[in-house]
Amino acid sequence: MSSENTGTAPITSPTPRPKTTGLHVGEPAPGCKKVDPILVADHVHRQFGGVTAVDVDHLEIPRGAITALIGPNGAGKTTLFNLLTGFDKPDTGTWEFEGKSLSGVAAYKVARRGLVRTFQLTKALGLLTVMDNMKLGATGQRGEKFWQSMIPAIWRSQDAEIEDRAMDLLQRFKLDAKVDDFAASLSGGQRKLLEMARALMTKPTLVMLDEPMAGVNPALTQSLLDHILDLKDEGMTVLFVEHDMHMVRHIADWVVVMAEGRIVAEGDPHEVMKNPAVIDAYLGAHQDVDLGIATGRIAVAEGGEAQGMTAQEIVDEGEAEEAALNREEKR
Repeated sequence: MSSENTGTAPITSPTPRPKTTGLHVGEPAPGCKKVDPILVADHVHRQFGGVTAVDVDHLEIPRGAITALIGPNGAGKTTLFNLLTGFDKPDTGTWEFEGKSLSGVAAYKVARRGLVRTFQLTKALGLLTVMDNMKLGATGQRGEKFWQSMIPAIWRSQDAEIEDRAMDLLQRFKLDAKVDDFAASLSGGQRKLLEMARALMTKPTLVMLDEPMAGVNPALTQSLLDHILDLKDEGMTVLFVEHDMHMVRHIADWVVVMAEGRIVAEGDPHEVMKNPAVIDAYLGAHQDVDLGIATGRIAVAEGGEAQGMTAQEIVDEGEAEEAALNREEKR
């Protein structure tokens, strides 16, 4: 069926935009130095009971670029987001944003400093209108103070400016027609757009997006991709979690790979996909060998044929075994 009959535009990939290069110093290895890092984390560790969720020795996020944080479910990506943005506290570790420590800083203060995040499960307030949700994102509102709120003349002009900014963002995200609707009436994709638009009300420097495409109708995918690219064009830094490798290759300038709470690889999105640790951790080339072999957490399995093998050799052996099984099935 053609788009003319349905009244909707065909879904196409966003227009390619130039990638940012020259972000790192030396070889692109886990924890490598960046030319101009905006966020630097050291020895961040978080354990839940006997399970280590995050164990990051060193991580730098390059300024003015789009960085993708990828890895299998349970790798610790969202937990790392929670730690860096003040929604959770680490067992150990320090991190700096714009050269200033954020260790122990409350989440709302982190946002005021210019580091904002969205959530995989959107946090829109369903019983408030879209406009009210937007206005809540603005910082430094005079009407939020008790005594000043009693005198409308003090905050009315500022409130009008906040509404104007909110409307500009809603028009940009094509939500202006929903301005008076309750947020609960929006679709999943529209809530993602609303949460991203609300985050921009703080005029952030770094935007952290937790699986922005999760649960989104394909018809809105292109719009979300374009908006993420627009953030970079406007001078913001973007760090996002995503499982869609096509999206990662298309828009990311840099990729960080997590597995078992650790950073196992970093680099250009096309090159990092060839890394044996990434193949093992993310694509699951073999399932009979402990993931820790590729991540470096444990030594190669003792007493088996894999003794002394590298991660790439293990991957190659797994692929050879799979090919042999396929040949047997064809017989």
